[in-house]
Amino acid sequence: MHDAPPDESAPGSGGCAHPSRRAGRLPTTVAAEPEPLGGGLKQRHLTMLGLGGVIGAGLFVGSGAGIAVAGPGIVVSYLIAGALAMCVMRMLGEMSAAMPASGSFSVHAERALGRWAGFSVGWLYWFLLVVVLAVEATGAAQIANGWVPGVPQWAWVLIFMLVFTAANLAAVKNFGEFEFWFAALKVFAIVAFLVLGLLAIFGVLPDTDPVGLTNLTGQGGFLPNGWEGVISGVLAVVFAFGGLEVVTIAAAESDDPVRSVARAVRSAVYRILFFYVGSMLVIVTVLPWTAEKAGASPYVTVLDSIGVPSAGTIMNIVVFVALLSALNANLYGSSRMVFSLAERGEAPKALLKVSGGGVPRRAVLASVAFGFVSVVLNLKWPDSVFLYMLNSVGAVLLFVWALIALSQLRLRRRIEREAPERLVLRMWAFPYLTWAALAAMAAVLGLMLTDDGARPQLLWSAGATGLVLAVAGLREWREARMKRA
Repeated sequence: MHDAPPDESAPGSGGCAHPSRRAGRLPTTVAAEPEPLGGGLKQRHLTMLGLGGVIGAGLFVGSGAGIAVAGPGIVVSYLIAGALAMCVMRMLGEMSAAMPASGSFSVHAERALGRWAGFSVGWLYWFLLVVVLAVEATGAAQIANGWVPGVPQWAWVLIFMLVFTAANLAAVKNFGEFEFWFAALKVFAIVAFLVLGLLAIFGVLPDTDPVGLTNLTGQGGFLPNGWEGVISGVLAVVFAFGGLEVVTIAAAESDDPVRSVARAVRSAVYRILFFYVGSMLVIVTVLPWTAEKAGASPYVTVLDSIGVPSAGTIMNIVVFVALLSALNANLYGSSRMVFSLAERGEAPKALLKVSGGGVPRRAVLASVAFGFVSVVLNLKWPDSVFLYMLNSVGAVLLFVWALIALSQLRLRRRIEREAPERLVLRMWAFPYLTWAALAAMAAVLGLMLTDDGARPQLLWSAGATGLVLAVAGLREWREARMKRA
């Protein structure tokens, strides 16, 4: 085991350490730097992680809220939100393929905008992951408790946290295998749903008649609540695309980071859009949008309507797997993010200890420890303390995406000047589409401010972001003062 990343000035390291590296800073050039973390993730792991990373409970259950406000227009809502997510993923893929790093967009932000940006986006994203981790662990425990009531909910949470902590403390390939099979099951479930839905639409299934376009044009038409409903639908579904970012964090521990992240991003963006938009189109075509029940999964409603036995149980299993998959991915992503922060002097250096297999075990334990705290808060005070924490990360994803876009705007020009051969994956229509994505993010934030339900999340998230930015600014001021002294 070793306590810090390898000394780049050591023989065989390829040169002297950059002075800014010794001080905890990354160089301003785009030269690749060796990662102290162990490899082990294969291309199939990253590809499936990219596909399954955002197919979660937000899609299987939360999509019902979007249908309730947008009707069949939810298809347009998902197209808009999916297009924004695809742009962000392409930007992130461009930078990560050129400069693979375990801190991904936190590293890119530091290189592009300065230490304050890397510090801020890294800690905000870490906080987001460990808070959401509590929701996922609690949700999975509630489902398991329904199957085995004799085991209390808190015991299920403990079991899940221990299992995935052990998996993340072992070789990184264990994380990869868990995510590969979790994602494979989710992808299989979506594909099976699409096939059954299409058969029902064309009246091929027993006791079904062709549906046609009746449900898309009836009950108020395709846009029963107008474009206002579509925009409200965007607010309801855009955050379901969070999770795509983990694939670029994981790419740094793959056998061939540059090629792996490029292939994973290319395959993920189109297929995820197909899964999301395709399944929504099936749902609102098979059944009238008014048939959806509040709080119920629209997938279960459709499967029940076409006579699939035990549809609720089947979907409960899929949601259960989706929650565990997200828990595993969030624990992995949070540990690598805080490790990267420590590597750059933005977190305690004690977190830099890496096992012989290249696993940052202290970073994993630090992340899971805060995760346990979040779970306890969720179990004890779900409507007070934890609700405030959850609101404080409600809009953080958009702030992270905005910093990704700003970083890509600056780094693209730098890469073109210094190492154009590293641009193996390019952002579409640069820089116009990047600016358009930024404008779309600003529009979503503006809409959240005018929406009574979303406003508290935006305000709490803005407060949390302001606090982190203030800490980052104070650090910069103290360092500048020390240099002058």
